[in-house]
Amino acid sequence: THNWTNKLNALTYLSKQRKERANYMYSNNAEWSSYSLMHFTPTQTHYVESDEKVNPDDQGYSWRKETFWIRRDFEQGTMHDAITMEGKVYQIQDSIRCQDWKILNDMKEVAGHLCMNASWEDTVKQQKIIAWFALDIPHSGGPERLCGLPGLILEMDVNNGAMVVSANRIESKKLTTELDLPKKIKGKKSTEQEYQKALNKIIQDATKEEQPYFWSIRY
Repeated sequence: THNWTNKLNALTYLSKQRKERANYMYSNNAEWSSYSLMHFTPTQTHYVESDEKVNPDDQGYSWRKETFWIRRDFEQGTMHDAITMEGKVYQIQDSIRCQDWKILNDMKEVAGHLCMNASWEDTVKQQKIIAWFALDIPHSGGPERLCGLPGLILEMDVNNGAMVVSANRIESKKLTTELDLPKKIKGKKSTEQEYQKALNKIIQDATKEEQPYFWSIRY
């Protein structure tokens, strides 16, 4: 679930007037939700957007689906992601880079699993992230590009509700082609360092122009 007013209010470089104007514009339609899928084995994860709509009759926000997947192979220590920024697809192939988490002490249940929380701050995107990882699923994976906790990440909260990704169900089944990448892959092959350089430039340009950076890139 995305909350546009919370996203905008979290940007320190936007003026008070700009935030107030945005809060007024989105006051009656601030939230938008979608589904994602994460298929995983003991050693791999594959995270993609789902074609299923949260509300089949929803006539609200409708975005053109962009090339996107997050792939991790923890046994090999490799990642292969596809992320679209400013209409350009970046294929990121590199060794896995996980976040430097601080384990906290809170507990709650997510999708029927007891979870503990951890925090990490993304200084590039100005994001404070709280992740909830399952104590009974020993796995390093998670949604989006999160990884590196002692249990599978079942929920993430970015900037106190600006974006929340939460598992609503976990199913055990035999995977066939769910972990496969597309046979024809478009996009520029990049290392993590090259991707981060491009990401930084987009955010710096948006900051100078006092525009929300997430109009051009994934939040």
